[in-house]
Amino acid sequence: MYDFLNDYNQTVHPNLLKEFVDINNKKLSGYGLDECCDDAINSIKKLLKSPNADIHFMAGGTITNLTTISHILKPYQAVIAAETGHINVHETGAIEATGHKVVTVKTEDGKLTPELIKPVLDYHCDEHMVQPKLVYISNTTELGTLYTKQELKKLYQFCQKHHLYLYLDGARLAMALAAKDNDITFPDLAKYTDAFYIGGTKVGAFAGEALIFNNLSINHDFRFNMKQKGAILAKSWIIAVQFKALMENNLYISLGKHSNDMAEKLKNLFENEGLTFAAKPQSNQLFVNFPNQLAKKIISLYALDNLGQTDPSHICLRFCTSWATQEVEIENFAKQLKALLRK
Repeated sequence: MYDFLNDYNQTVHPNLLKEFVDINNKKLSGYGLDECCDDAINSIKKLLKSPNADIHFMAGGTITNLTTISHILKPYQAVIAAETGHINVHETGAIEATGHKVVTVKTEDGKLTPELIKPVLDYHCDEHMVQPKLVYISNTTELGTLYTKQELKKLYQFCQKHHLYLYLDGARLAMALAAKDNDITFPDLAKYTDAFYIGGTKVGAFAGEALIFNNLSINHDFRFNMKQKGAILAKSWIIAVQFKALMENNLYISLGKHSNDMAEKLKNLFENEGLTFAAKPQSNQLFVNFPNQLAKKIISLYALDNLGQTDPSHICLRFCTSWATQEVEIENFAKQLKALLRK
């Protein structure tokens, strides 16, 4: 059974593995205060063209989100997210467990806009309700869609005008930046967010994310909050050496592009067979509407996400390709799909 379930189902990219071998006999200090972390931080700052950025390495997306959001918000403040947002759907109430409400907004494409956020601000109008203070977005979104540079800029300017912070979850940032429709750069992210993270877990790392504070008015004493939340690793260099490799020779973007390219092959296959999508295909996640019986047959043969009925006669299945997906795996699936359609 081939696994289209996620984009972190293969261990590690060889370039990153080599970094572990190279430092194996080194003695390194801990807690993110070592030369490996310094080297990786400098590499990221150079890529962002942001020498004053404050950068921290953490093990995964959920711990990064809950530590960052809980640090930025006061106890009575809340975060605004799309209804499909990762912090709302797939993090087991982690944000709420830190004492902060997630106020959700229904969207058509997984993206937030000023027009969607403004009614939330109007509704939460006094001290008898939580105070929305932070806007959470992800790029790519949970539906695989992309923000354009203009959309990001407009959202950031709206947040500034209304005294909100903008935080971007970059778990699949490599796929966003490598997408055909993308016009956002690393320096744009430094310019148009208060904080964001560069995801490594879904792009060939064993594990790890790099959090960047662009707004240096909200990161005071952040390491205290990291320690309290269990987010500071004694061996932070485990994550740092991987990021240094990812930032070199455009590897990060190249791995994101490969993920997208493999999804593009699947997209073309589905379109040629007359299948439709529940969300616009723009990256490495495809949300495909299958007739019920065909969906059930595919589920029996492949590991993937079953998102349920889109209408009485169709089931939506998510296909997720990765940096390690091989063309032969796409070709084998194509043969299987065509055989099922002929039955």
